[in-house]
Amino acid sequence: MEKTVIICVDDEKIILNSIKAQLKENYGHSFLYETAESANEAFEIIDEIMMDHTGKLIIISDWLMPDIKGDEFLIKVHKKYPIPKSLKIMLTGQADAKAIEKTKKEAGLYKCIKKPWTESELFSCIDSGMLLI
Repeated sequence: MEKTVIICVDDEKIILNSIKAQLKENYGHSFLYETAESANEAFEIIDEIMMDHTGKLIIISDWLMPDIKGDEFLIKVHKKYPIPKSLKIMLTGQADAKAIEKTKKEAGLYKCIKKPWTESELFSCIDSGMLLI
């Protein structure tokens, strides 16, 4: 059985390092962890993963990024890879309700977590989402 891959996308390296450390501390070797500092970098990683990965994919994306906002990124990923075994989570301090609703409808967004997040909120979101995919 292939491990689930968690890819975290945020233009702030400190956020990526923080999320990855929290996930590794909580889940250990249960998942494979990837990080991307841009949507383009994330697309490259996802393309690579999808070439030979048949397991589950969790995407945790920031909303406010320089080149493309998180809602647009998740919608593009969903259109390119309509993966039934995927979980999409958006982290944001600034996304508006309209963008969140659009992402739920067009990308199957599971949850939107407000920054600053708590570890328990993030882990609960992943744990409950894993039961659905």
